[in-house]
Amino acid sequence: MQEPIEAVATATEQDKSAGFWATLVEAVRGSDQNFTEGSIGRAIFLLSVPMVLEMAMESLFGIVNVFWVARLGKEQAAAVGVTEALLTIVFTVALGLGMGTTAMVARRIGEKDPAGAARAAEQSILLGVLVSIPIGLAGIVFSRQLFRAMNAEASVSVAGGGYMGVIFGANFVIMLLFLVNAIFRGAGNGAIAMRALWLGNVINLVLDPCLIFGLGPFPELGVTGSAIATTIGRGCGVIYQFTQLFGGRSRVPVRWSRMRPDFELMKHLVKISLGGMFQFLVATSAWMLLMSIVGLFGSAAQAGYTITIRIIIVTILPSWGMSNAAATLVGQNLGAQKPERADKSVWLAGHANAVFLTGIAVVFIIFAEFMIRIFTQDQTVIPHGVDALRYISYGYVFYGYGMVMAAAFNGAGDTWTPTVMNLICFWAIQIPLAYSLAKWTGMGPKGVFLAVTVAESVLAVIAMVWFRRGKWKEQQV
Repeated sequence: MQEPIEAVATATEQDKSAGFWATLVEAVRGSDQNFTEGSIGRAIFLLSVPMVLEMAMESLFGIVNVFWVARLGKEQAAAVGVTEALLTIVFTVALGLGMGTTAMVARRIGEKDPAGAARAAEQSILLGVLVSIPIGLAGIVFSRQLFRAMNAEASVSVAGGGYMGVIFGANFVIMLLFLVNAIFRGAGNGAIAMRALWLGNVINLVLDPCLIFGLGPFPELGVTGSAIATTIGRGCGVIYQFTQLFGGRSRVPVRWSRMRPDFELMKHLVKISLGGMFQFLVATSAWMLLMSIVGLFGSAAQAGYTITIRIIIVTILPSWGMSNAAATLVGQNLGAQKPERADKSVWLAGHANAVFLTGIAVVFIIFAEFMIRIFTQDQTVIPHGVDALRYISYGYVFYGYGMVMAAAFNGAGDTWTPTVMNLICFWAIQIPLAYSLAKWTGMGPKGVFLAVTVAESVLAVIAMVWFRRGKWKEQQV
């Protein structure tokens, strides 16, 4: 009897393996799903995979640009860095509007109201274009003044004027890329969002060196060529998005004929999105202040901290994917009048995220020096990088829950609760604690790294407590 039992067990394992790969292929390929029914775990997986790949592709734009432009010289590389820092304004608006858009579209899809989802999507697109116009004009007209405001040298301003003009002048492309992908995520079509960024990155990868160095029939445009390549790549991504959104295949039936301003709906969208914008600003400004505190202890400490942040961002992409999946599930299930399923989805995503990040933390704590040495061999930088990676990793189990809970509030349309949590934890706790530990206890940079762990862990606990109270279930979108 032993052999048949073993054969059955082997067959079961093979079935599970085949089922996993089939689900992975389905997640990447994309399919219409009703995420308000069926297995919650499967829903999280189907939503998470394309969202993780989407974010990886977005981060690749900046990596490719810096890789090639760095070969032109430090002025050109600095121009890209300054422009990317100023683009935080565009990303803040786009991410904030994206949060509101995802929440509204997901809620309407859950309510089985695709026409309502389409109206929200149409107003989001119009609003994004309207907002991008003054931003673009400011970037083109005041590029020199903006470089000067960022304390850039005159040579950087001369080298990067064209780069900034193109990137800011075409910022509506960035805005649309974010907003239309937010529409697809809210509808549960994350695979389309992922493919749009794949397309954009492939085009950017090819055009970047060609337009920078004048390869083949292309003109040699230097750093400005990088901006043009990136804009063309993102623009092609937007064109692909529009073919899917307006082509009759989307779950959100957007129509050109209805693209007229509805100021009441716009006002409602802005009301929801303002919290998301402020949420992002609070987090990024806190990070900038932390970097300045670390800078009190020299460039080596800053370099070690910077390398650690880059490592963390790459490895944390699956967590962002699970968090965004939770946001979509919350929105759709609340729309379907299934708040308990929404609640269960969030906790399951939180548990999975915590387990995943705990595994990552173990690797980082044990192999911290090996990880840092991949990026630098500078003996003055390595100790700071190792300290940062280990200290920050100690709170990973909490980060897993905190990320999912914050995304869940956003998915419900409650963007202000995570904003308040960020203000409390980043500004009232993290920054004062970082400065105090670093300057007054003799911990130095380690004090800053410990403050990050403490603040993020407190944020996770507060988020879980507030989430359990359930007020988010009553949020109207």
